[in-house]
Parts: sequence; C-alpha cells; structure tokens
Amino acid sequence: MSTQKNTYILGIESSCDDTSAAVFYNDQVLSNIVATQEVHKEYGGVVPELASRAHQQHIVPVVDQALKKANITKNDLSAIAYTRGPGLMGSLLVGSSFAKSLSLALEIPLIEVNHMQAHLLVHFINDTNSKSPKFPFLGVTISGGHTQIVKVKGYFEMEVIGETLDDSIGEAFDKCGKMLNLSYPAGPEIDKHSKLGDPQKFEFAKPNVKGLDFSFSGLKTSVLYYLQKQTRQNPNFIEENINDLCASFQRKVVDILISKLEKAVKETGIKEIAIGGGVSANSGIREALIEKKQTNQWNVFIPKFEYCTDNAAMIGIVGYLKFKENRFTDLSTASKARYAL
Repeated sequence: MSTQKNTYILGIESSCDDTSAAVFYNDQVLSNIVATQEVHKEYGGVVPELASRAHQQHIVPVVDQALKKANITKNDLSAIAYTRGPGLMGSLLVGSSFAKSLSLALEIPLIEVNHMQAHLLVHFINDTNSKSPKFPFLGVTISGGHTQIVKVKGYFEMEVIGETLDDSIGEAFDKCGKMLNLSYPAGPEIDKHSKLGDPQKFEFAKPNVKGLDFSFSGLKTSVLYYLQKQTRQNPNFIEENINDLCASFQRKVVDILISKLEKAVKETGIKEIAIGGGVSANSGIREALIEKKQTNQWNVFIPKFEYCTDNAAMIGIVGYLKFKENRFTDLSTASKARYAL
C-alpha cells in the first residue's frame, strides 16, 4: 500500500468527443476541466476522425488549465491516470499518448482506467454533500455506448449481470430524437420536451427480454412505424405533438430500465443502487429512482450533473484508488476500443 500523504493525481479522459483533465488531492477534486466538441452537431453524431483531431488541439490547454486551477505544477504530481478504453480508438490514443509521455518525462507512475468502471466509482469522490454506496451495490451504467446492470463487490471487483442486446439507452434517445427532428445529442432535447408533455398520451412497445438484459431496438422500431403512420395522415403530426411524443417515449425508456432494476434487486437482495453515465442526467430516470427510494426503501446514489457525462474527475478518483494499491501500468499497455468490466 502507498503511504504517501500528499497524493496529487492527474486524470485524463478522451474516450469520445470530450477532452477533459482533472487534478485530485487524495480523493478530493481540485479541478475538473472539460472541452466539448461542437463540430459533431452538424453531422448528427460523433465523427471519429474529427474527434481525434479536436482532442489533439484541446489536450495541452485543458491539462494546463486543470493544473493552474488546482494551483499546482506538473512537478507536484504523484501519478497520471488515463482512460484506456472503451471508446473511439483515435480519441483514446490521443489521451494515452499524452499520459504516457508525461509519465515518462516526470518519472511518475502511470495508471490505466476502464471508462465504465469510472462511471460507477465516481460515487467515491470525497464531496461535502455526497455519500458513497456500500459494497455490494448494483451499478447501472447508462450512456451513449452502454446499458449495463453491474454487481459491484469491491472497487475493482465488478460483474455484469445484465446488458443491452442491441442499442444502448443513449442510442435509443439519439435515434428516436432524429426521428422527431431534434438536434444531436437528442437526450437533453427529449428530456426538455418531456417536462411539457403528457407521458400517457402515446403508447409504444415494451420489448419482452428474458432475465436482466435489455433491448431498445423494438422500442425504436415502434416509434418509427407509429410516426410514419401518423405523418402520412398529418404531415405536421410530429411538430404538433412533440412534447407528448417525447414524454411518452421517455416514460417507456424509464419503465424498461426500472422494471429490470426491480428484478435485479429481487434476485440479488441488494438495495444499494448507484447510476452512472451520460443518461444518468435524465430527469425522468432520476425522479423514478428517487420514487423507488421512498416506496421500495432503495438506497439510491445519483451523481452530480458534472460527473454524469464524460469527465476526468471519474478517471482521477479511480487513479487515486488504484494508486493506494500500487496498481500501476506501463508504457506497453495498449488502448482498447472494447474493454469489458
């Protein structure tokens, strides 16, 4: 075990289209800087080549800003943590190359981090108003690339007990948002319209999937066919019903997620629930979980908004937890576009 008292960890996140750097003092965030890429909006999705180029432009100023905000220099750093995967390979390579170079130059340890682990371990950041889940807990990763229910037995002992068989929950939001003529990313747009609509107005299909696995392709197809039928009769149907359509779609997504989570709680007996990932910012999901906390006595942990989307704070906390156990990596470690828990 490391006995160093003043531990400063630099976390670097570059798995998709956000370049982020964070500085930790032990388990506390000193800075968490994120540079978002606006270039992808006009394409309706992330363009990998453009993403990696933007990471190259952003990474030096983002790291520099993170160090300045934390009021330390690079020579104060104890270790560097970076996202090894999963993610877009070109984007991952920018972050890993920078992290390895800096680690080599400063002669300090290098720590590789699984991005999906980090979404769940973000709950262990030492924040004045937050509490951390107790092991074992059920972690729910909901993002643009993943939908998983994970049995978390320890910081680095995780077992996937349910996952999507096709689209992730984030993909379902984006693809249905495109059908509804909403801008990318569609998740926040659907959430915004949902607050103004009637969630019971329209009924979409709920896929029947055995066990704890998910499927969102049937829901997506149900929305597509319904919109095609209605717009043939009324070309302005979507525009005239956008709030109710968004609210009805979001209700169905929340129903699918919560029903699987209820089943997982029943099967495992675990009532400690922690969510993570970009879609955990969704108000419908957050409200449904808070309701379950009251009605089913679940102990629910919901991350702050700034820790939902991709950010380096979640990489930094994993870096600190690994640093304490001397779980270091070396320069030969390769980035992985697919990286299982």
